[in-house]
Parts: sequence; structure tokens; C-alpha cells
Amino acid sequence: MGEVSARTHLDWLESEAIYILREVAAECERPVLLFSGGKDSVVLLRLAEKAFRPAGFPFPLMHIDTGHNFDEVIAFRDRRVAELGETLIVRSVEDSIARGTVALRRETDSRNAAQATTLLEAIEEFGFDACIGGARRDEEKARAKERVFSFRNEFGQWDPKAQRPELWNLFNTKVHAGENMRVFPISNWTELDVWQYIAREQLSLPSIYYAHERLVVRRNGLLVPVTPITPPRPTEIPERLTVRFRTVGDISCTCPVASAAADPLAIIAETAITTITERGATRMDDQTSEASMERRKKQGYF
Repeated sequence: MGEVSARTHLDWLESEAIYILREVAAECERPVLLFSGGKDSVVLLRLAEKAFRPAGFPFPLMHIDTGHNFDEVIAFRDRRVAELGETLIVRSVEDSIARGTVALRRETDSRNAAQATTLLEAIEEFGFDACIGGARRDEEKARAKERVFSFRNEFGQWDPKAQRPELWNLFNTKVHAGENMRVFPISNWTELDVWQYIAREQLSLPSIYYAHERLVVRRNGLLVPVTPITPPRPTEIPERLTVRFRTVGDISCTCPVASAAADPLAIIAETAITTITERGATRMDDQTSEASMERRKKQGYF
């Protein structure tokens, strides 16, 4: 009993995630792990190492690139993949725009939702039947409805009323041709769990997750970074503040938070007392309505 009781909650979460990854490898024919360079997908890579090393991963990595990502994140993505020696597939929203399957009104429009089209095109191109991602239930209300193995129909759409029961960690992975699963091994983790695991495993992250100075404007309760994609409006006054990003994504909709936390332990202390979810504090596109994420997921968004 002493050995069992000595296990921490991180050990239990890690064991569950490794079990899920191995279940995907055993049950799915053509899985892929989505890796953006963000903190949650960095944690997934470490879990995959523990699940499958010293062998290579039984699936490639894939990033759906909006073309509006932070440079620091893309540089980190490529460096981490090179360190692992794994295969990275990159498919771009820019390519979907060139094909005419994605249409934007302006060059600076958010490409976040447009990723759904590019992802569905990549799934069809490679015949993937399972896409592994780092979404967590604590991030947002729609994601709280997700199963660990989230069924998507032949159009890539998610129906929250048509999800399969998951009793006693028994997962139904069967899909027909054209259907697929989205699999979330860290679905039961919280933002605090993720940062505690990053600290424990000493995982490297893109530098913008830590405190740095950045030019921002205040807009609708958020700190919007000043970039060519998100320029200040005529009435807005740019300020140089010390900030960090709680989540990274398309520049057009991802905001930092004011913070002096420069290492994982300082971020853990901040996260332990925060009352706003990371998406609620940082994502402009999730503030349009409480149902905005659910609508995007029904259209094929991850």
C-alpha cells in the first residue's frame, strides 16, 4: 500500500495519458499527433516518449499552420521535432486559401476557425482515422463536453449528443471509412497540472510563455499585442508592458496577460490563484458568444 499511496496526482494523470496513447496505437490504423509547439502539445510529446521509447512514435506529427503564428513558436516547433527525430507534416491555411477552399475578407482576418477546413483536408489526404491533441476539459465549456475519444462523422463534424459512453476507461474506437476520432489524452488535466508537469519534467517551451516586454493595447478587457496583423485602432494608445502568454495560437486572436512570472514555479503560483480560464483571459475569438467554440467544433474545428 505504501508504494501506491506514494504516487502523486501527476503520476496518475501521466499513467492514464500513456494508456490512452497506447490504446490509439493499438486500435487505430492511421493516427497522427497534432503538434503546434504549444505547452499542451509539448506535454503530449513527453508522454509519447514515455509510452513508446526507445522505439519511434507509431504516428507522425502534424501542425495545421495558420500562417499567422508567433515566430518564436514556429522556431521552437521545428527545433523540438529535430531533437526527437520524428516526422512532422505541415499543412497551411495559406494552401487552402490558394485552393479556394478558404475565403477571408481581409488579409488580417483571424485564421483560427479556418484551420478546421485545412485539418479536414489533411485528414482526407492522409486517411487519418485518429487525431491526437492536447485539448483539456477545463479550457472552455464546449471542450468540457468532449469525450477522451471524440467521434467525428464523415464530414468531420462533432455532435455533442452523439458521443459514445466511456465507462471504466473502456473506449470504443471503431469508425467507418471516412469517419475519425479526435483523441485527448490530457483531457482530465488542468492548466495547473500541465505547468506542474512541465516543471517536474523540466520541459522546454517557446520563450513567449514567460514574462517579457511587449507592446500592447487594451481592448475589451484584453491586452492585444501590437503586430502588423493586429495594429492599434485610431483611438488606442500602445503601452509597453511585461506580459506572458498562457496559450499560443493565431496572432489575430491570441492575447497575453500581465505577468512577471519568468519560470514554471512562478507560473504555477499565479495559476493556482487565477479565476479566469486561459482561453477566457486570452482568446478574442471566444468572446463573441459562449457558444462560439461549440459552433466551430461542429464545423470540424479541433
